Amino acid sequence: MNYVESFVQLIAKGASVAELKAAAQNRPEFKAVYPNSVHQYEQSVLFMVKGESGKKLIIANDGSPLFVEFSGKLLDSASGLKVKEADLNVENSLVLRKYFPFTNPVSLASAPATFGVGDRLGVASGGHIRVLRNSKAKPILAQQSIRELNLTGRTYPEVLADAVWAVFQEDYQDGFGADGDHLKTPAEVKMALDYGFTMITLDCSEHINNVSADDTDKINALYNEIAPEQRAKLEQTFLNKEFKLKSGLTISFSPEKLKLNIVIYQKAINFAIQIYNDLIRTNPKPVDFEVSIDETLTPTDPASHYFVASQLMEAGVKVNSMAPRFCGEFQKGIDYIGNLAQFEKEYKEHQQIADHFGYKLSIHSGSDKFSVFPIIGRECKGHIHVKTAGTNWLEAVRVIIEADPALYWEMHKFALENLAEAKKYYHISADMNRVPNIETLSDTELKDLMNQNDARQLIHITYGLILQAKDAAGNSRFRDRIYACLHQHEDLYYEMLQKHIGKHLELLNLT
Repeated sequence: MNYVESFVQLIAKGASVAELKAAAQNRPEFKAVYPNSVHQYEQSVLFMVKGESGKKLIIANDGSPLFVEFSGKLLDSASGLKVKEADLNVENSLVLRKYFPFTNPVSLASAPATFGVGDRLGVASGGHIRVLRNSKAKPILAQQSIRELNLTGRTYPEVLADAVWAVFQEDYQDGFGADGDHLKTPAEVKMALDYGFTMITLDCSEHINNVSADDTDKINALYNEIAPEQRAKLEQTFLNKEFKLKSGLTISFSPEKLKLNIVIYQKAINFAIQIYNDLIRTNPKPVDFEVSIDETLTPTDPASHYFVASQLMEAGVKVNSMAPRFCGEFQKGIDYIGNLAQFEKEYKEHQQIADHFGYKLSIHSGSDKFSVFPIIGRECKGHIHVKTAGTNWLEAVRVIIEADPALYWEMHKFALENLAEAKKYYHISADMNRVPNIETLSDTELKDLMNQNDARQLIHITYGLILQAKDAAGNSRFRDRIYACLHQHEDLYYEMLQKHIGKHLELLNLT
């Protein structure tokens, strides 16, 4: 990497950080240096470079303690400065976070709008920063569920480290969050907090009883499982009363409706209060706490939303965001399926409840729901949290289709062969009979597949199987080639992310 030696020569000659950034930005011989990554700590200058097979951190001059603390190899240099090349790994990210505090994730509780961008591959955050930097929404760059960790073969330290390096690369100093997404157990929550995640999305689905209103025998049986003293308190709190919100919306509960809500949600409420008191409240650093009640068979009635929220508030739980299940379907990677008029009516009521208690509504599976974004953007008035994940993977697939269509062809065939396994993890309505036969498509025609809902969902939900597939010799079948393609065509990937996520932000009125 001769350009590294040339860049170090500029440092040795006393060039300022501003001059170094300008050289990286404007001089063709330094095109592999990320301009915004140039930083100085005491006498050491740090910058990131795009090598043949991956990115590296270069530290020039040993005039500071961090030069020693970064693990790496010394490079030969005629500049008179000591120069070290370091890998962008977890260990070195911890050193970076020690000396450059802006690379640490923070609580974004005070931010009116936040936008989660689950980066399943760990290479998208640079593009996410570029599109979110000047928006009204703060980025949650590290956002992964346990399911996603298992399917991608990554760990929470790796997920966070990848976000940290992107923040340093882009010199993003306005604060980013790290979300332990859809966590279901105290052990999972504790693990995420121990690794420094600043947001916890508590998935209460395993404590929610999915029963229908006409199943009276089951409702009565489950109701009797609730402690008598708690049942009595709930009846005293909610029966024969009207609850008027700040907006004027009035909510009330009949005996039957109250019993149904107690049966469906009370154990989940108790669980959320316990997690908050045991782990969130006692955490030494602020944590943004989201309560997810969207994993139910039926949409969350606004009265049910109020039933859950009012008890959490009464118990002193500081909720930063709540995720009810909205009417219609929020399936992976495609637009909203459902009645827009009904969605608008019910969303308004959910927003009024969230406004009443002072937290954000959280939109799960928020990728590509373009038909409802204008409604959400109008009603939330800039106070919202949106989660996206798989759509960022699909934009990576667009890059692969364009840059290496033969690789995509193999991935597509594999996905079709393994779709049944992927459906164990995700619910989709895709019909493979509607997916064009890839055998008949030209390389140019392949690009249209990512505009076809059924093909999008096919590739969306098989990502984990694709990433973990091995050949007969036990080597990666796709993973290494995917990463190599995205590394080589990083600028194209960033451009696609900026365009696609930018469309989300624009329709949500967050630009």
